[in-house]
Formats: sequence, structure tokens, C-alpha cells
Amino acid sequence: MRDLNITITTKRQRTELLIFGVCFVLAFLLNIISIIAFGTEWKEAFTQLLWVLCLSIAFYAIALFFRILYWLICNVFGRKK
Repeated sequence: MRDLNITITTKRQRTELLIFGVCFVLAFLLNIISIIAFGTEWKEAFTQLLWVLCLSIAFYAIALFFRILYWLICNVFGRKK
């Protein structure tokens, strides 16, 4: 059995962190909008951070799905990125 080493470059790590950061900010802004829309207390901006984290993970998964779909379409049709 061969030893399989996978290397993730620093550039790829930064890209993934940036994408997740954007997802987190989007989820946090959605929380702020819902606080304003429903007229709840502002302390919910911090007490609901676990739900914001869950929502940002969901946004990241959706973004990952579309990125994989784009990659597959590019590879099937032979286009360069």
C-alpha cells in the first residue's frame, strides 16, 4: 500500500478562509437584518452566534457545491479556467 500525501498550499488555505469569512459575514448581516425586521433586542447579535456559525457553514457548503459543479462542467467541456 502506498503512502498518500496531500499538500494544501498556503494560497488555497487563504482562499478557503476568505470564502468562509465572506459566508460568515453574510450570515451575520442576515442576523442583523432579521433583528431589525422583527424588532428584537440587539443582544441577539451575540447570543445567536452559534446559529450564525451554522448558517455560515451551510452557505459555505452551498458555495462548495457550486464550485464543484463549475469545476465538473469545465472539465467535461474541456474549457480552461
